[in-house]
Amino acid sequence: MVQVIPTHIKDVWDEWNIRGIVILSLTIQTILIILAPLRKRTSNRFLALILWLSYLLADWSANFVIGLIAKNQGKDLEPDDPPQDKKLLALWAPFLLLHLGGPDTITAYSLEDNAIWHRHFLGLALQAVSGAYVVIQSLPNSLWVIILLLFISGTFKYLERTIALYLASSDKFRGSMLENPDSDSNETRRPRKEDDLMPTENYTQYGTQKRPLRLENPGNLTHLEILQFAFWFFNNFKSLVVNNIFSSEQRDESREFFKNLEDEEALRILEVELGFIYEGLYTKVSVLHTWIGALTRTIALGCLLSAFGIFHYRTKKRHEFHGADIVITYTLFLVGIALDLVSLLMILPSDWTFAFISRINEDEVDSGSWIDPALKWFLGLKKLHWKKQKCCGGVEHEVLNTPFLIQRWAGSMKMFNFITYSVKADIKRIHDVKGRKRRLVWKTILYPFIFITKIFKKLFKRIANWNDDLHQYIKDVIGQWSEENPLAHYVFIIVEFWFMIPHCFTFLGNYITNLLGINDLVDEISMIRSVHSEPLTKELWGFIFDQLKSRLKRRPRHERRKTKAGRKGWDSGNIELYMADPERLMRYIADVDFDRSLMLWHIATELCYQEEAPTMTNCDKDREFSKVLSDYMMYLLIMQPKLMSEVAGIGKIRFRDTLAEAEKFYKRWHIENLRDVQRASSKILSVGIEIHPRDVKGNQSKSVLFEARALAKQLNKIKKQSVDGDEENMWSVVSKVWMELLFHAACNCDAAARMEQLSRGGELLIFVWLALAHLGLGGQLSSSANEEN
Repeated sequence: MVQVIPTHIKDVWDEWNIRGIVILSLTIQTILIILAPLRKRTSNRFLALILWLSYLLADWSANFVIGLIAKNQGKDLEPDDPPQDKKLLALWAPFLLLHLGGPDTITAYSLEDNAIWHRHFLGLALQAVSGAYVVIQSLPNSLWVIILLLFISGTFKYLERTIALYLASSDKFRGSMLENPDSDSNETRRPRKEDDLMPTENYTQYGTQKRPLRLENPGNLTHLEILQFAFWFFNNFKSLVVNNIFSSEQRDESREFFKNLEDEEALRILEVELGFIYEGLYTKVSVLHTWIGALTRTIALGCLLSAFGIFHYRTKKRHEFHGADIVITYTLFLVGIALDLVSLLMILPSDWTFAFISRINEDEVDSGSWIDPALKWFLGLKKLHWKKQKCCGGVEHEVLNTPFLIQRWAGSMKMFNFITYSVKADIKRIHDVKGRKRRLVWKTILYPFIFITKIFKKLFKRIANWNDDLHQYIKDVIGQWSEENPLAHYVFIIVEFWFMIPHCFTFLGNYITNLLGINDLVDEISMIRSVHSEPLTKELWGFIFDQLKSRLKRRPRHERRKTKAGRKGWDSGNIELYMADPERLMRYIADVDFDRSLMLWHIATELCYQEEAPTMTNCDKDREFSKVLSDYMMYLLIMQPKLMSEVAGIGKIRFRDTLAEAEKFYKRWHIENLRDVQRASSKILSVGIEIHPRDVKGNQSKSVLFEARALAKQLNKIKKQSVDGDEENMWSVVSKVWMELLFHAACNCDAAARMEQLSRGGELLIFVWLALAHLGLGGQLSSSANEEN
C-alpha cells in the first residue's frame, strides 16, 4: 500500500503535534496582547492581516489541542507509540482554557464577534466539559490540585471574555436605554445590581452626584479635565453607537458645552471619548473596571500563581515526566504569568483607569484628589503634538504629529485623487511629515525593482505587438495561399487556435474573477497605489469646527443675498452662497444625487487647483482645505464603500464610467503616458462644450467628466470677483460646498462601519459625526427635540 505521508514525518507529527500546537497557541496569545493595542492607531493592512489570522487561529488551536489531548487520554498506549505523559497533558488542558479566555487587549476583532456572545458562552460550557473529561481520564493524578487551580483560573478568564462580548453587543446598548424610563429622574433613580456590570450606563456615579457640565474657563482645560469630560460624555451618549436618539435636554446640555470649547479642546475631548468607545467595544476594559471584573481577575491571577508555586516546589518532575514536557509546562506557566502582568500594566495607566480613580471637583473650594497632580502629569505625556510644516508655496502649518505609541488614533486622512489615478501619475503630498529625505532613500532602494518591472512591462507589451503583427502577416499569407491550395483552410484554423491562446488566458482570468465576485477587490488592490495619507492640520480642524459652530447661529436674511439648495436633493438646505448669481452653481448641488455631486465637485476642484502653482501670494487657506477635503471625500466614496453605503449610491459605477471616458480622452490627445496631472487638467479644461453636458446626456450616462469640466468653467467665472465686498471668492464657495458634503456624509454614514473604523486607526469623518451629535446638528434627536430645532 502506497503511503501518502512518509513514516518518519508521521512519527514526528504523532510525537510533537500536541506540544507544537500548545506552543503555537501560546505564541498567538503573545502576538495578540502586544499588537492588538496598535490597531486603533493605524490602518496598516499588514498589521490587520496578522491580527485577523491570530484571532482566528487562537480559538482553533486551543480547541484542536484539547481534542487531541482528550483523544490521547482515552486510549491505551501501544508498545510502538511515542511516550505520552498523560498526567502532564491533563495539566495542559486548563492552560488552553486560559488561552480561550483571550488577552485583555482584544475580545472582538469586529462588531459581529460581539453579536455571537451566546456562542462563546456555549463554548465555555463545552470546553469546561472537555477539560473535566481529560482530567477524569488521567486519574489518579498527583497534579490534581494544580489542575483544579488552573481550571478555576481559565474558567474565570473565559467568563470575562463572554461578559465583555455581551456588554459590547448592540442589544445590550439598546437595552440599557430602554431600562431607563423618562419618568425617572437622575436624582431619584437608584442604581440596580446589574448596573455595576457595565460602567457605561446613561449616568455615572461620582460619590452621590452626577457630574455637572460646567465650563468655567474655555481654553484652559487641564489634561485631567479633558479626560473627565470625555468620560462623562461617553457614559451619557453611548447610545449614539447604535444610532439611538436622545432628548432635547441632553442636546441642550451638550450643545451649550461644546459651543464654548476651543478648537483643540474639542478635538482632544472627542478623541478621548472615541477611545473609550473603542475599549468598550473591543477589549475587556469594561469588565475589568467593575467589582466583578476585579474579583474574577484577582482570583484568576491568584490561582495561576498558586498553581505555579505548587508545581515548582512540591512536584517531583525529573523522575515522573519527559524533559521536553517539563520545559513546555514551565514555558506555559512563566509566559502566562508574564502576559497577565503585561495586561495589568497596560490597563493601569489607561484613560479608563484614570477616569475612575480621579475625583471630580464639585465646587471651587474642593481641590480634588491627592493623586490628581500625578494623573495630570502622566496625561500630559499623551497630549496632542503639533509640528510646524512648510507647504503650499512655503506657507507654514501645524500638522498633527503625536508619537505613535501614545496616539489615540491615526491622526491622518487618507487621500485619493481621480485625475492622478487616471493618468497614473506619482503622488504629490501637501504635507510631508515623514520627510522627503526618508522617502528619497526608500525610492533609491526600491528603484531597481521598479525599473526591472517597467522593463518587463514594456517587453511584454512589445511581444504582444509582435504577436499581433505576426498573426496578421500569417493570415495574409494563408489568405493568398488558400486560392491555390484547399488545405490552407485547415492550416488557418490551427494558426487561429495558436494565436488565441493568450486571449483564452485573459478570458479565463476575467471569468474566474467574475465567478468569485472579486472584481471590486481586484480594482481596490490596483487603486491602493494611488492612496496616500495626509496629517490632520490644526487649521483644517479649526475650520471644520468653526463651520459646525457657525451652523448654530441664525443670520438675518436681509444681511446677505443667498440661495439654499432644494429639499429634493441630498442637501438639507444648509449651503448658503453669497454671490451675485448663485443659481449657476446650485444646479450641481440641488436635486443631484450625493455621489454624483461629490464626483462633480471633486474633479472640478482638481481642475481649478491645477490651473496655477501655489505661491506665497496665492496660497489661500480655502484653496488648500478644498483640495484636502476633496481628495479625502473621494477616498471615502471609492475605498470605504461600507462606511459610505448610506450615501454612496452608484458611486463606483460612476467612477468606472468616468475613468473609461477619461482614458479614452487621454488616448485621443496622446497624453496617456505622460503621467502629468497638470497637463491632463489643462487638456480637459481646453475642450470647448457650448451646451451643458447634463442637458445633452441626461441621467442615462454615468460619466461626469465633462460635466465637471463645465462646473470648473463656472467656478473660474467667479474667481476673485467681489462686488462691494458682498461676494465670496471662488475657493471660499468651494470649501463651503465640501464642508456640506462632509457634514452630510458624517450624519448618514453606516453605524456599524463607523464603529469598525475605530479598530482601523479611526477616521476624521467619525470625529465630525460625533461633533455634529454633541452640537445637536445630526439626526440623533428625538422628535420633540427636532421640532424645537
